[in-house]
Amino acid sequence: MTARPGGRGGVAALVKLARAGRLDELVARARELEPPDLADVLAALDEHERLAVVQALPPELSGPALAELPEEALAGETLAALDPGRAAEIVEELPDDDAADILGELDPEAQGRILSEVEGRDEVAHLLRYDDESAGGRMTTRVVTVSESDTAAGAIDAIRRQAAAVEGFYQVFVVDRARRLVGLLALRDLVTSPADRPVREFMTAAEVRVTPEVDQEQVARLMGRYNLPSVPVVDHDGRLLGQVTFDDVIDVVEAETTEDLLKFGGVSPREELAAPWTDAVRSRLPWLYVNLVTALAAAVVVVHFSDTIERLVLLAAAMPVIAGMGGNAGIQALAVTVRRLALGLVSPREGLRVVHKEMLVGLTNGVANAVVAGAVAAAVDHVAFDRALEASIRFGAVVSVAMAGNLLVAGFAGAFVPLCLHRLRVDPAVASSIFVTTLTDMCGFFLLLGLASRCLL
Repeated sequence: MTARPGGRGGVAALVKLARAGRLDELVARARELEPPDLADVLAALDEHERLAVVQALPPELSGPALAELPEEALAGETLAALDPGRAAEIVEELPDDDAADILGELDPEAQGRILSEVEGRDEVAHLLRYDDESAGGRMTTRVVTVSESDTAAGAIDAIRRQAAAVEGFYQVFVVDRARRLVGLLALRDLVTSPADRPVREFMTAAEVRVTPEVDQEQVARLMGRYNLPSVPVVDHDGRLLGQVTFDDVIDVVEAETTEDLLKFGGVSPREELAAPWTDAVRSRLPWLYVNLVTALAAAVVVVHFSDTIERLVLLAAAMPVIAGMGGNAGIQALAVTVRRLALGLVSPREGLRVVHKEMLVGLTNGVANAVVAGAVAAAVDHVAFDRALEASIRFGAVVSVAMAGNLLVAGFAGAFVPLCLHRLRVDPAVASSIFVTTLTDMCGFFLLLGLASRCLL
């Protein structure tokens, strides 16, 4: 197997050349790299170094590399810093959807300045009208089409004429005279059909289609569900506008997964991974304030039972165990429920079933952990504090009941809170974890300290 010249070693070497100012040598070696590897080089450089490299590279190399940058904002900022004529040359080397993705990061003034220099800018300008997280924002207008009135031989000629202008076409769309989508054409059926056979006789129905405003995540879900290489995008009259291809969907899945993970951790999805630390503080601090307020609510429960804790010091050691186990169990139920909602697996009628299942899981896990936690608590109380065996057993029983009860609450909260927020049209990935952990802390402390006050004092 022959190793390609890219990889981490090749990338590191080009980064060194860029930082040493040896741009001529860098350009010569850059021709050996694939666009994703060259994108890694650009991503490793600071703003000024990246700009110098992009200016030195020919547009046919810099354009695809900018499109592959992991953070589109970097590509947009770099493009905006170039002379409009040079930026236009780079844009002209890109597929219309990639060009729109990069230009979409810029303000309207910068977009207009660059587009004014771009030849054939209508396609890119058209895509910029759509939300960048919609099917319209993700689609390419370059598609291969044949007429429903064509014969197999005519369709082959039409495909041959269009294929050179379409980068890697995956499906052939059949349209009528008004360009309304009427079907799909399998290449296998096309090449095995008699030359005079009409296309309409062996085309298949185009049942899966989306309109431009459909969310990109729903498009990705459709492609995964039906194993499609692309999804046609049509207007409300059924006219074919473009297609969203699988390579764009891979980017969508990565972007949506990153967004969900950030939101799940209480971090704003608008926070760029490559942003400076000041931006990170601004996006995270509000959620930390919310968490502080809810944590104070749990602290109130502890203060209410302060006399109980003073008389039974071992409760102070048991409290974080009960709260921590409840919090972890709640997050487990929450993660599964949020994922169900994201995949559209939970209908409004199935909400109670989901809550019931997670409560059952929480109770079962709670009882299993309660046996161990209660036995350890009783042993420590009897040995370390030299208490009577009967009193230590009662202490262990209190810990056991609190553990089982809190994990039951955790299962309920982990399912009910995101379902409730979803019903209220609030993103459950953003706010759920704060409420779930607060609820499990409060209930865990209340169960443990309340039972101790009643049964042990």
